[in-house]
Amino acid sequence: MSTATIGVIGAGAWGTGLAQALARGGNKVVLWAREQDVVDSVNNEHENKRFLPGFLLSDNLSASTDIKAVATGKEFLIIASPSLYLASTVSRLVDIPSIADGSTCIGVLTKGFVPSPDGPKLILETLESVLPDAYRRNLVYIAGPSHAEEVAMGKLTGLIAASECPKNTIRFRDLLRVKGLMVYSSFDVIGVQICAAAKNVVAVVYGSLDAIAETSESFGDNTESLLLAAGLNEIQALGFAMGATHAETFTSIAGVGDLDVTCRSKYGRNRRFGHDIIKTDILSRFENLDDLIARISEIGYLPEGAVACKYVHEIAAKHNLKLPICDGLYRILNREIKPVDFMNELLSH
Repeated sequence: MSTATIGVIGAGAWGTGLAQALARGGNKVVLWAREQDVVDSVNNEHENKRFLPGFLLSDNLSASTDIKAVATGKEFLIIASPSLYLASTVSRLVDIPSIADGSTCIGVLTKGFVPSPDGPKLILETLESVLPDAYRRNLVYIAGPSHAEEVAMGKLTGLIAASECPKNTIRFRDLLRVKGLMVYSSFDVIGVQICAAAKNVVAVVYGSLDAIAETSESFGDNTESLLLAAGLNEIQALGFAMGATHAETFTSIAGVGDLDVTCRSKYGRNRRFGHDIIKTDILSRFENLDDLIARISEIGYLPEGAVACKYVHEIAAKHNLKLPICDGLYRILNREIKPVDFMNELLSH
């Protein structure tokens, strides 16, 4: 089996989990991390103690704080930086020779939207505006129901590799076909990105409902499935409004599959945040949604759905979409309505 040289930009849980799967498959993988303690932990103890504790990492996986060294001369580069820092992080790579000439094949794990003067942008649209022209319509977006912990353990996981470039889709599909991963191709780049971003919004609401249902006579498992199905409908409406091309994207692992695991899994940060809204009144620390986003590091983990919620709200207004679940979370995070009142309003009619 041939092996590849791979750089992964972002040593959070998902970046580390996928890097571990690729390293376990025999590839030489280098992680870039901002934090020196993460680099030391990976290199000296073969564990990412900060972001993915409890998992022994392969000898083929190393880490560095030198982003250019990690990205230089790699056959494949995987971007796993959070959406909040995406453009500024990737802009540091554009003068690397193998990126300047487009010879490094780039895949992207980042979920969410990126603000711009013209309104929220999709992840690949943002990257294409930063990277050299060689990457226009050539980036590969990777998504699917894939919690980092289970990927790191080697539990069977399905992924979608979406790109407008068939050749690059196949290259990443072949790269990612290591033990524990099944990978499928898609040309619906917009639809897959929308699914990956918007499912986190629904998962926060789902987590809140799950916490309320523990002591409620009105809500239960049936109610949660009702919410999940209604949430998928909102994701599909948003996707088609933004240019998604295939209805089956939303019934694939990129759509319903990723939504289901994000809502139901014990590993889900967005579900956890929804729980914390009810159980610990976590929103009492913040004045409104903008304050929450500005101080999101204080939460101690990154609920991407809280950030995405703001941008979904803006996109829905632009396209005149009625998205009751996403709009409800916006009002909850903006301290306009209490979660229990919203659930009763949404589900009791």
